Amino acid sequence: MFAAERRQLILEMVRANGAVSLRELARVVQTSEVTVRRDVRALEAEGLLDRRHGGAVLPGGFTRESGFPQKSHLATAEKTAIADVAASLVEEGEAVVVGAGTTTQELARRLARVPGLTVVTNSLLVAQALAHANRVEVVMTGGTLRGSNYALVGSGAEQSLQGLRVSRAFLSGSGLTAERGLSTSNMLSASVDRALVQAAAEVVVLADHTKLGTDTMFQTVPTDVITRLVTDEPPAHDDRAATELQALADQGVQITVAGGTASGGASGEGGGGMAGRRPRRESPLPVQRRGGPTAQLRGAGPLHEQQAGERVRVADMRRR
Repeated sequence: MFAAERRQLILEMVRANGAVSLRELARVVQTSEVTVRRDVRALEAEGLLDRRHGGAVLPGGFTRESGFPQKSHLATAEKTAIADVAASLVEEGEAVVVGAGTTTQELARRLARVPGLTVVTNSLLVAQALAHANRVEVVMTGGTLRGSNYALVGSGAEQSLQGLRVSRAFLSGSGLTAERGLSTSNMLSASVDRALVQAAAEVVVLADHTKLGTDTMFQTVPTDVITRLVTDEPPAHDDRAATELQALADQGVQITVAGGTASGGASGEGGGGMAGRRPRRESPLPVQRRGGPTAQLRGAGPLHEQQAGERVRVADMRRR
């Protein structure tokens, strides 16, 4: 493929998806990431796109939201590894909320194996993944269906979450920075995500490395409210992603890195295993939350007194 053809295809992919990783671009145009990086740099010089951490986005600083078909084919191996790690955080008998997204859908498939679990969600895809799970109760919010990501949004969804308290929330989004926290490109989705956060004692963000350093229009979870980030191993050359992880850790976010995949490695679709990946590791970066283990979540209402390090367990779904 000639350089002009490659760059045209790269531009079409970015316009269609809003944001695409260098790894995915290299796979589609069948060349190396080094060559793709050179093409992206040339397109940026022409003002046709912007470079971001390990990828390219639409020009203008803020990425737009991709539709579900595009998202479901991006960073599939990374999402699988992240979902494996996130599922290991959940124990029998817990009550959790799970937001909308392709990564949280992968998580839901693994949560189907946790007995006695109660999952509150506004995502049709999450509910579908858990529909036939034994001993897993699924509670769906009300609201208006947003077809682009199969999620329930609006005042109905937000009102159905009022007075709810669960142990933790698992959320994804369009971008994550240390400065603004988790963000998304849609105002209605952002509003429901904030309501999900208010229902949880802990907030776990699931975001692959392509979202690190990406900023989108609507803030959903400020950095100081995020308890833990589960992400994948950034490419060795992506120094900015490592810098972003350090900045998040400096603000008290616990970082858990799932095992990375080799360049051009297994897709990870449908298997759920960790074969071929390095074991997950807890970040050696600072992880103590500001305010200590008993700090309250902003906007979440008062929590019961706890001993330091005690895990919040909510087996019932009593409403206030």
